[in-house]
Amino acid sequence: MRSVLDPAEAAKTPSGDLMATLAVVTAELARRESPESGAVCKELAETLGKVQDQAEYVMAGLVGRVDATGEQARWGFASIKAWLCGELGMQPARAAERLSLARQRRRLPETTQRWADGTLPLGQVATITRAVAKLNDEDVAKAEEALLEYVDQGWSARLVGRLGQRIREVIADRDDTGEPKEAARGYDKSWIAVSPSLDGGRYLKGWLNPEDAAVWDGTLAPLAKPAGPEDTRDVTERTAAALSTMLAGGHRATKVTVICDLDTLTGGQAPARLADGTPIPAEHARRIALSAGVSPLLLGRGHTPLYLGRTARFATTAQRQVLETLYDTCAVHGCEIPGALCEVDHITGWALGNAPTDIDRLALCCGWHNRFKHTHPDQIHITRDNTGRYVYRLLPPPGHRPRTAPTHEATERDTSNHNPWLGSAPPVPTLTRTRHTRQARQQRTGPHRRTPPPPPPATNHPRRT
Repeated sequence: MRSVLDPAEAAKTPSGDLMATLAVVTAELARRESPESGAVCKELAETLGKVQDQAEYVMAGLVGRVDATGEQARWGFASIKAWLCGELGMQPARAAERLSLARQRRRLPETTQRWADGTLPLGQVATITRAVAKLNDEDVAKAEEALLEYVDQGWSARLVGRLGQRIREVIADRDDTGEPKEAARGYDKSWIAVSPSLDGGRYLKGWLNPEDAAVWDGTLAPLAKPAGPEDTRDVTERTAAALSTMLAGGHRATKVTVICDLDTLTGGQAPARLADGTPIPAEHARRIALSAGVSPLLLGRGHTPLYLGRTARFATTAQRQVLETLYDTCAVHGCEIPGALCEVDHITGWALGNAPTDIDRLALCCGWHNRFKHTHPDQIHITRDNTGRYVYRLLPPPGHRPRTAPTHEATERDTSNHNPWLGSAPPVPTLTRTRHTRQARQQRTGPHRRTPPPPPPATNHPRRT
């Protein structure tokens, strides 16, 4: 985990000294054994739970400020959720909950005040926040009052959540925006419900099973990308336009990548997988193959590359298929955008003149990180693992870099895989090459030349963990 501020700098910020004290107290508690008495442990656990709830209130304020200022983008994160998952190791659902808590605080004044005072537990706060997240401000005020009334009566968070669901259903009936009961639908079968609006439009509601969802993504995702910097439509508007384009006949080629063994196609039971890693039964893979073109991809040891040279700017369909077998997600470490939705990226930038469109010089990178790589080249460190997959690691902004260099051990590991996107190799590999040059010169001129000193001790490159 990377630290935004050094401890000395953090202590100078508002509340920084308190945060440092909290870290010391927490570390001391972690070193101590729990008391033998169960009654004492119960009392301490209840006290600690209240402290944790109030700490979550502080966390919500910090997350809200990062969200408002967009600070996470300076560090290479496309969203607040990506930052929380990547740096704090949260599950996506937990990150989404924390973001909702941060954004809904201003709309729930009484709930927020009780949370800060330690009189309302986090579970109740999260339940109320989830219940009102999609309501307008007027309905939020009424819903908060009703939900807190039942909290004061001793209702559990589960029952309060059921009441919140009922409030949403009543509001949906009032506004004539009710949804079909999904519990009555078969989740093994895709379905779409279409209802007319008064102005001649249509409301769509539905659910797609994984197989149909893969077809949907393969068809609409390429068409729903922004048309350029001037495209101010949000993703929902672009998706609707893409669907209209497809229905009008403007899109012909639908591609779904299914990766399986030859034995599976010939009757074996080993499951196949989609490009994003989703497993599908063998019989489903064979059914897809019956109505689709089958492209054999033979990947030898080290992933034998297909070479096009520099005359071709764009990767071929076959090359993209190879890349999608290598990259189930974006090449940026920690980014979970599926590879099928990513762009083909030239490792060193095609326009620089040293980036042939060869499969071993390409990677899949999401649109956001692709643009970040080109606008912040000094914040991307590229290595290659033993499977042939490039890994992009985000570096802190220049003002937050550590003052020491990488260790010699890390240098030996990364010398052959230094960041080709930067204008020069990392500093320590340069020292390593200098040492080897001096040794060679000594061998040529005799033993009287002084032996060069070993490289200085250093620390690892900054990396996301």
